Amino acid sequence: MKLKNKYIALATVGIMVLTACSDKLEVTSQSQMDQEMVFSSTEFATNAINGVYVLFCEDPYTSRMCGVWMQNTDVEAEVPQAGVPASDRRAVWSLQAPAITGFNDVYNAWNNNLLAIERANQIRFGVDQSSIGKIDEMQQIKGEATCLKAFRYYLMCGLWGDVPYYDEAAKWGDVIDKPRTDKNVIYSRCLQQLVDIEPNMKWSDVNTGGIERMNRDFAIGLIARLALFRAGYGLTKDGTMKRADDYLTVTADSLTVTYKDMNGNEKKASTYMEYYQMAKDYCQKIIQLKNRDLNPDFYTAFQNEMNYTVVNNSEVLAEVAFVQNYGGDVGWSIGVTNSGCSNGSTTIQVGLIPSYYMSFADGDYRRDITCANYNHTADTIQAVAATSIKVGKWDRSLAAKELGNNSSKGTGINFPLMRWSDILLMLAEAENELNGPTALAKEALTKVRARAFASAKNYAEQVTNYVNSLNSKEDFFKAIVNERAWEFGGEGLRKFDLVRWNLYANKIEEAMRTMLCWGISSYMTDIEKDEIAFAKVMSEYPDVSKYANWANKLWYAKAGKANKRTDIKWFNTKYKVEEEDAVMTANGWQSVNWGSQMIKRTRTYSYKGVDYGTDGKKTVNKNDGTVTYTLGTAPNTIEFTINSDEPSGVSRKDVYQASDYATRLYRGYSNGALKGNGVAPYILPIGITTLNASGVLNNDGYCFNKTEMGEGINVDVTTIITENW
Repeated sequence: MKLKNKYIALATVGIMVLTACSDKLEVTSQSQMDQEMVFSSTEFATNAINGVYVLFCEDPYTSRMCGVWMQNTDVEAEVPQAGVPASDRRAVWSLQAPAITGFNDVYNAWNNNLLAIERANQIRFGVDQSSIGKIDEMQQIKGEATCLKAFRYYLMCGLWGDVPYYDEAAKWGDVIDKPRTDKNVIYSRCLQQLVDIEPNMKWSDVNTGGIERMNRDFAIGLIARLALFRAGYGLTKDGTMKRADDYLTVTADSLTVTYKDMNGNEKKASTYMEYYQMAKDYCQKIIQLKNRDLNPDFYTAFQNEMNYTVVNNSEVLAEVAFVQNYGGDVGWSIGVTNSGCSNGSTTIQVGLIPSYYMSFADGDYRRDITCANYNHTADTIQAVAATSIKVGKWDRSLAAKELGNNSSKGTGINFPLMRWSDILLMLAEAENELNGPTALAKEALTKVRARAFASAKNYAEQVTNYVNSLNSKEDFFKAIVNERAWEFGGEGLRKFDLVRWNLYANKIEEAMRTMLCWGISSYMTDIEKDEIAFAKVMSEYPDVSKYANWANKLWYAKAGKANKRTDIKWFNTKYKVEEEDAVMTANGWQSVNWGSQMIKRTRTYSYKGVDYGTDGKKTVNKNDGTVTYTLGTAPNTIEFTINSDEPSGVSRKDVYQASDYATRLYRGYSNGALKGNGVAPYILPIGITTLNASGVLNNDGYCFNKTEMGEGINVDVTTIITENW
């Protein structure tokens, strides 16, 4: 039975009797009889838990927390508009969150999470008090509520950092206007509750609803994930990135979790290394109890979602069961761009940056599944430029259901919360932190890469030799950081991963510099002609040579008239071509700008001290040996003709800068100028409406006062002035 078929209808009864926070942080009094009634039968209790699931179908999750707010990384990023950020989602994209304290979406997302947490707490309490609370079905419901609560706190701590923590269900008379609780305490408390209930939960292949409900498979995986976050870094109120061990007494009960490993040995996790051990233990636990293989084809999991097919006990451990026409923006705000198509249109708000596309090794099958360098317009496929790459894992044009040409939101396409490759890579990461790149760590990494290069001619190089070469803890960790990027692009994991590794600022600076160097390499033919400019570039950007073969254009031809990926025939997909542009065009190839989009070249002209702007034309008259110059735009124009051997007096100035695209992506960090302080301002503010209703919450600290709020500064690369042009 698919949960989504009953998502909405079954939620009503349970919701009506569960308490919740209102705008004024008050708790509505409910009768004890209501609570007893709801949890007197598994049917009523199921209705209640559906009241938590249904909140996934509301806009704060379907559009915002599912993907749109999971950007600004070295993988996913959408370019904001020019100008100082307005109070909308684009301020999140550019790491300028202080602009959105009044943005209603922030207020709604905050409430959506806290409402889900309160309902989950009510269910946990109701099951504990129920006369039938010990039966398997009721324990499963409590387990689902515990997972939902933990997942919502995973979202809140990732987006807002330290947030109010509600350990138990609210009761009449409770003070629920609470200040922020340190995120590490929240991770620890959620972990303990998951550890306590996980053994009583059902596996996805026997639980009603399968992977569309919280299940034991996912619960174990979520424990491993949260343990890594508890071991990792986060932004503190003083504006620095720290682990709990750096500033808290981690042996306190509130920061300690007691659990049993796969052999039944009782352990405690307090220090960050003990939490790495916990993550390893739980990854090994699910492998021992419910092992499985990756799908042979990387695309299968996403294809199943496009086909509305749910497969239990397979690669996906859990996915959000979105409902068609009610929530579910996969294939609308995230996915391949569709415009005026028979299966509807999109408003894509999640992009992939060009340097991410280029980072994939040759032969990696995942690149062309993950990165859509094409779109659909009027049911025809079109190639797109480098700054318009979207997430190819979901494409509404391929949806198994006929969504209709007027459709947009509410596709009903599910979204994965965790896949088996996550278990393997978490195991590899935790083992490496504890013991270095052991055989266990390398085996887990190998399984993920083996699928990616299964059909590649360079399999041995990219799998066997690659993994075997990772013989230091540092090198293996870097490999894990990269592998998670290539494996999970577009799935909303990267932002939080970069935070817990304390690599956020480092990676966006790296992405900016990569795009800059790549762009410079696209113009090196021109820059090399000027000795001074060339020397400056090579001094300040010595890495440019690494990108000498990266394409400045991609060339393609339409191979068919259908709307399939195979209807585009690519001449090149990554590297430069030797043929001249004129030859390629004459042979029927079309091009889209690639590396050339990473640099902005502004060319201006002046004559006898007068600036004539960007319009300049030089016409060589071969018949009489003269040259005609036309400069400027009306009414500021001039035209004159001289002999070709005379000095023209015309000066052409070429200014090379980072493109507007690259500048705007991260302008809230260092104002886009590669001069950051090492801390990315990723935390969202608490909305002004919430603050006005609270006596204890505020937005003090967390880098809000250090965030750059300007339009961004284009990095100056070099300037070439050609006298007597």
